[in-house]
Amino acid sequence: MNCIIVDDEYPAIQELNYFITNFSSIKILKEFDDSIKALEFIQNNSVDVIFLDINMPKLDGLTLSKVINTLKHKPLLVFISAYREYALDAFQVSAFDYILKPYSENRIVDTLNRLENCAAIKCSNNKISLWKNNKLYVLNVNDIYYCQSNEHDVFVYTKDEQYKITSSISDFYKRLPQDIFFKCHRSYIVNIDKITEIIPWFNNTYMLKLDGNSAEVPVSRQNISMFKQLMGI
Repeated sequence: MNCIIVDDEYPAIQELNYFITNFSSIKILKEFDDSIKALEFIQNNSVDVIFLDINMPKLDGLTLSKVINTLKHKPLLVFISAYREYALDAFQVSAFDYILKPYSENRIVDTLNRLENCAAIKCSNNKISLWKNNKLYVLNVNDIYYCQSNEHDVFVYTKDEQYKITSSISDFYKRLPQDIFFKCHRSYIVNIDKITEIIPWFNNTYMLKLDGNSAEVPVSRQNISMFKQLMGI
């Protein structure tokens, strides 16, 4: 996993460089104090993570993030800022995290650990690698029935097994094939190939039953319209 740092304050760049270098295996490709030059680099290089300051000259961090989100390859965005008031805006552009300056060692290390856990979740050729009991298991993605979030963790369920991953459910969803999986609820992802029964539920929602599995997966009201289109209802 590699990253770039985009910040116009050199001491902040130095401090963040220290934490990334000493507390993670993430490789720093380049550091920028100019957001325009950073964008040019991102467009021409493979970058996994961007540590991005909000208040930047020429092009502020939030505006840059909106441009980045239009790219085919979308790096994870970790905003770094001295201001709390931009946090909501940051998460509205799918930020992985929002870290306040001055940096707390525990806070930075926690974010770095979560980033590395995300890197361990790889999906390629319908295969996905997931950790369980300090071992990495390779599964067919279609073996996943559903996923459920619990605070900072995601529980991934197959027919008979459960895997736990430190990640947001939105970040994990981005790593799954979108033609098979649907984020039916803010806390759930479902494998649409495993759905066997759609049960009308309270407040015009649905509850889903899955093939060979006793779990029931909810569809939230805000996702009903898209779910109906997906299922041809």
